[in-house]
Amino acid sequence: MTIFNVISLFGGLALFLYGMRLMGNGLSQGSSDAFKRAIRKVTNNPVIGFLVGLLVTAIIQSSTATIVITSGLVGAGLMTFKQSIGIVLGANVGTTVTGQIIRLLDLNASEGSFLNFFKPSTLAPLAAIIGIIFIMFIKSEKTGTAGQIAMGFGILFTGLLNMTAAVAPLSSEEWFIKMFTGVSRQPLIGFVVGAAAAFLIQSSSATIGILQALATTGALSFSSVYSIVIGIYMGDCITTFIVCSIGSKADARRTGAAHILFNLCVVFLVSVGVAICRGTGVLDPIWDTPITSGGIANMHTIFRICCAVIILPFTGLLEKTTRRIVKDAPVSDVPEQFHDAELLDKALYGSPALAISSVRKAMIRVAMAAEHNYHRAHSLIQDYSEGVAKQIYEDEDFIDFMTDHINTYLVGLSDLVSGRTSDIVNYNIKCVLEFERIGDLSLNLAQNALELKEKNMKLSPVARREMEVLHNTLSEVLDRAVAAYRDKSLEAAKRIEPVEEVLDELCEELRANHISRLQTGECNVIVGSTFLDMLVNIERISDQCSNIGVYTVALFDPEVAGDQHEYLHRLHRGEYEDFNALYDAAREKYSNLLNLAEQAEDLKEE
Repeated sequence: MTIFNVISLFGGLALFLYGMRLMGNGLSQGSSDAFKRAIRKVTNNPVIGFLVGLLVTAIIQSSTATIVITSGLVGAGLMTFKQSIGIVLGANVGTTVTGQIIRLLDLNASEGSFLNFFKPSTLAPLAAIIGIIFIMFIKSEKTGTAGQIAMGFGILFTGLLNMTAAVAPLSSEEWFIKMFTGVSRQPLIGFVVGAAAAFLIQSSSATIGILQALATTGALSFSSVYSIVIGIYMGDCITTFIVCSIGSKADARRTGAAHILFNLCVVFLVSVGVAICRGTGVLDPIWDTPITSGGIANMHTIFRICCAVIILPFTGLLEKTTRRIVKDAPVSDVPEQFHDAELLDKALYGSPALAISSVRKAMIRVAMAAEHNYHRAHSLIQDYSEGVAKQIYEDEDFIDFMTDHINTYLVGLSDLVSGRTSDIVNYNIKCVLEFERIGDLSLNLAQNALELKEKNMKLSPVARREMEVLHNTLSEVLDRAVAAYRDKSLEAAKRIEPVEEVLDELCEELRANHISRLQTGECNVIVGSTFLDMLVNIERISDQCSNIGVYTVALFDPEVAGDQHEYLHRLHRGEYEDFNALYDAAREKYSNLLNLAEQAEDLKEE
């Protein structure tokens, strides 16, 4: 074997690993929604979790990705640790699918046979051709993902073919044959070699694939391979545990620890099983017989399935053992609501749909906190309470804290997504800033109420009635803004702007009324200044709601997304009949309420 063979070997390995990652990323991105739906079906029944883990891993071609994402779901509170155990077991079986695909190396077909289409030497260029057509000539998000998967598949097999060609001369190298013969006599060495290789490459599927390529030399046998295979299991799960443990809650770390415990059980069961079968002569026919790529794939699959079936009934014991090893963290003094930041686990980046789902869950809590703070602030204007004011300040701290975490999380996610998913990420970034601003303006209103209390002053009865009408108007606008985001409701979003336009007009009318009262001496100048400041804050809250409405409409309508300002101009010019009808209805409703408030004041004076 020459230096050129070595270069070709490592070049093939590089292509193989890159192709596997490219294909895995494409499969993961394309199946995010399917993964999300599958996870919802997981219950405390470990068999269902096992099937979900097996299916998802078979699709995305990475047990590490499945387990890390599952750990993130546990950390985010979207799944319990108990539910995750079945998925961990299933993921360990699902990862064997890659080896079964690579066994196509063993395929032999006569010239002209249809089976030649399935040989790696044919599949590789075919997949690459299909991939490049999807990527360069059929430009859309779905075909781009399909092209990435096909291209990854082609690169993977091209690298595999390079490796098999490079290692072919090893079949006649005496030192190479002796090395694997030695491993058959010293299984501990094989175990360490397998664990080290999997830890360095960070993929059990890739490491098994390399072993399958080496099998084409004819120098490998069952006796020299089985210890390497179980070593690969341990090396891979250590990497997964490290990733699951970084900045995670106890239950998320337990998911990674359960993965290690399962693989320790696999090592024990396989070692005992092989020893028994060897002692009884069951393995004699294949012990020293050259093993093929398909033989390694079958060994890998049988080991995983048999051990999973044996361990599955004892998931309760596995759960208890893991809880004893990974203790709960000390109780934190941080307020419970601040723990919502734990929803934003970067482990979910591997499945953008799940990451966005966790963001929505956190953002809905921010939106509700902002809405509640507005209502509390309004109540302070009517009747000041220290307890309510304290709650406003506490929730404002929560809103600011969560906004920072959500923004940071979304910016990190934005670098990993494209197309429609990128649009949704940007939508969330803009909306969270609007909800945060609503919280700030609600705090301003609370401070306006405090000013009145400290000066021992109150709004005049007419100003209080006017403020109540304005409050009803803004409550409708704010409620629809929250609904538009929370429910992804286009209908709610379109109903914001007509009422927001009416609110702006009411503010102008109330401002004019108040200036008139100041001129006639009906209102105190100091109180009047505070009242006008309240109108500004209310108007601005309404503006933030308007922005959320437009962002939501733009998410559904590409034309609006292209020019949101033009869309607003066209609304206000009366070019949309549905807007005009909603505006007229809102104008009539709140003008009548304002007239009733004025009439009540007139009756009181009489």
